[in-house]
Amino acid sequence: MCAAGRRWGRRQRALLWAVLLAAWEAAWGQLRYSVPEEMPKGSFVGDVAKDLGLQLPEIRDRGVRVVSEGRTQYFALHGKTGHLVTADRIDREQLCRLVEKCVLRCELIVEGQMQVYGIQVEIMDINDNAPSFKEVELEETIGETTSPGSRFPLPEAHDPDSGRNSLQSYELSGDEHFSLAVQAGPGGDQRPELVLAKALDREEAAFHELVLRAMDGGDPARTGTARIHVTVVDANDNVPVFSQAEYTVRVPEDVPVGSVLVTVTATDADEGLNGHVKYSLKKVSDMASNIFHLDSQSGAITLLQSLDFEEGDSYELEVQARDGGDHFDTAKVTIAVTDINDNAPVISVRSALSEISEDAPTGTVVALLHVQDRDSGAKGEVRCSLDGNVPFRLEKSYEDYYRVLTARELDREQVSEYNVTQAQPNTDWRFSQTQRPGTSGSQNGEEAGAWPNNQFDTEMLQAMILASANEAADGNSTLGGGNGTMGLSARYGPQFTLQHVPDYRQNVYIPGSNATLTNAAGKRDAKNAAPAGGNKKKSGKKEKK
Repeated sequence: MCAAGRRWGRRQRALLWAVLLAAWEAAWGQLRYSVPEEMPKGSFVGDVAKDLGLQLPEIRDRGVRVVSEGRTQYFALHGKTGHLVTADRIDREQLCRLVEKCVLRCELIVEGQMQVYGIQVEIMDINDNAPSFKEVELEETIGETTSPGSRFPLPEAHDPDSGRNSLQSYELSGDEHFSLAVQAGPGGDQRPELVLAKALDREEAAFHELVLRAMDGGDPARTGTARIHVTVVDANDNVPVFSQAEYTVRVPEDVPVGSVLVTVTATDADEGLNGHVKYSLKKVSDMASNIFHLDSQSGAITLLQSLDFEEGDSYELEVQARDGGDHFDTAKVTIAVTDINDNAPVISVRSALSEISEDAPTGTVVALLHVQDRDSGAKGEVRCSLDGNVPFRLEKSYEDYYRVLTARELDREQVSEYNVTQAQPNTDWRFSQTQRPGTSGSQNGEEAGAWPNNQFDTEMLQAMILASANEAADGNSTLGGGNGTMGLSARYGPQFTLQHVPDYRQNVYIPGSNATLTNAAGKRDAKNAAPAGGNKKKSGKKEKK
């Protein structure tokens, strides 16, 4: 009870002091009131009649009125109640933008007494404004090489309210790369700063979206927000990287000129000029530089001139990719040329006899041939054979060498000369064997049944040496007369001639003629024609009839 009595005593004393103060102020002609802002028109401010000890009839009769400086009248006296009321809605932030305490003054004039009473009305702030930013979308640019701990000033929010209703704090939401620091300004204002907490990487994230919030101290608190769009400026911190360290491509030697053989690709994670890659050849032979072209923009390697497997079966290039700065990468490009069967075997006579005795023993070497095919592998393997009914055979000698040997005894009286040729390839090869005597440049001796002026035309047998090459596995041959073989053009090889040493001691009987051959001075005498169908005979001596 004692404690409650003491509390009640304090309240009574406080109320008494308030009454005495009001009475003292009234005695001195000064009234003080307070009213929240934004009250509607006609809201109660104070009981002027009571505070000044005026009776209501006296207020009506003596012409009591309220006046204010300026054009706007914020207060009025209610004649029936003697209350001071608002004449309009009052916005504290509009009237007192730059001051902490907003007080409006007016005077109460009692015309009958010629008395003036001063009245001060404090406009109390309410939390009718939220903190706001001048711009709600903020742009910030930070280089990706900026050191952590760097600070960037942010715009301040503004709250026209006062006291606790004004701006009190900031907070930042976003990601781990950024934090918020608030510095106190000279006038006690708060200045927010964006702090880089973690190093940036544009290739990891080119943009960061943050939200800055400004809060007042009202209950409930009001909040203003601004979005911060942070753009990470690229630094040339990435090197171009080829998709492959080595590129290997196999192309046939007959690939058309202008074909794209391979395209190299390098990527750079940087943007703009720092990420723009150009290609160049850094290590290439003079021959390869004339054969291949590298497009500096696309990385395509094209063929400038025809390939030849026999001239080069593989080429190595070193390609460099460089960005807009000083970073580069290199890759190795290997172009392997595959062989096609585009070369015919070539037969050349390295050594040959111009004449041979008809009594030469079987197996006598008459020529040494060299056979070569510039193609590789199975396409370059050559088989050599001697076709035709000729008294010769081929024998493998050393590697690509063949020897032409006599296969049986020779008989000059049957064939005096052999012309061994390389033949034109076709499917209708013929081997001619001329065994008819006649005048030079003619073969009508058999028809006339007479010897041709004691002279021998060269009787020869044309034989063909054929070189066939194994084709590719598909057996599609574009040269020669049939699958699996390749014929040879006559321009590839020479020819050689074998001629018997003359022997005029022998007589030869020619069918269809009765002429005989004598060895006197090596001439032939014409005789009367004998019946046709006789057999040819020979002897080491002269034959008599």
